[in-house]
Amino acid sequence: MRKIILVVTILLFGINANAQVNEKELLNKNAEAAKKADDTTNVGWKRGGNIVFLFNQSAFNNDWLGGGTANMAGSLGLNYDFNYKAGKIVWDNKIIGSYGLTKLKGQDMVKSDDRLEFTSLFGRKAGQGNWYYSWYLNFKTQMDSGFDPKTGVKISHFFSPAYFQSGPGMLWKKSDNLKLNIAPATSKLIFVHDHFTQLGSAFGVEQGKSSRYEFGAALNGYYKLNLMENISMENILNLYSNYLDKPQNVDIDYQMNLVMKVNKYISTNVAFQALYDDNARGAFQIREVFGLGVNYGF
Repeated sequence: MRKIILVVTILLFGINANAQVNEKELLNKNAEAAKKADDTTNVGWKRGGNIVFLFNQSAFNNDWLGGGTANMAGSLGLNYDFNYKAGKIVWDNKIIGSYGLTKLKGQDMVKSDDRLEFTSLFGRKAGQGNWYYSWYLNFKTQMDSGFDPKTGVKISHFFSPAYFQSGPGMLWKKSDNLKLNIAPATSKLIFVHDHFTQLGSAFGVEQGKSSRYEFGAALNGYYKLNLMENISMENILNLYSNYLDKPQNVDIDYQMNLVMKVNKYISTNVAFQALYDDNARGAFQIREVFGLGVNYGF
């Protein structure tokens, strides 16, 4: 009798252990299948962006004793992403463009915002983690002429200056909303029309020349998060150190775009940008835009 009970116990234990193993294998297979399905779903091009028109105004009648100058400002902006994924390949592209004007009562209309930037990041999977071998490309310039606010002299226009960066590196990408690229061998070209360098250097380009070559290290980070429902924050950080000239003077370009949605078409937008480039100006350049936005997503 004891032998029979022992045999039955062993059989039951074996069946239970085998069932647990089979259940574990089934769970693993289901997880792998879900992961493959997710990868298959995300294969190909993923496009999205928005166009936003920002407007703000201050007005005072003739009897207003508190002081102030009536003003009106508006800007048009584009933020568009088109990313590709297939197997071990990722290719992320972003276009940012904006142009704004401000009118103060009794004064001429002046430019308040002007930029055009394209970034492309190509990566191929390196191992099983979130790392990719990458190639980075960035181009930025402006669309209209710029004038010195003190003298009124033209100091820039389209493609003057224009900045181009490109080089190999390593990309860490958790998702489309969180990634970091490290490019330790990046070439940088600065272009400017030679009439801006007739009397001296401009934007780091030497007198009488129209371009400047730099070689250094670039670090580029991107992080987009939802602070709360209908409030999102986009952070873009670009750092560059020129090995050939004062590598300790790191060029900094930080951009923050905060969107507070009212509904599908209306939002309050805040754009902030901090620039440091000792070749252009030995101090931080700050740009801040705040206004009520009319959005069109596509």
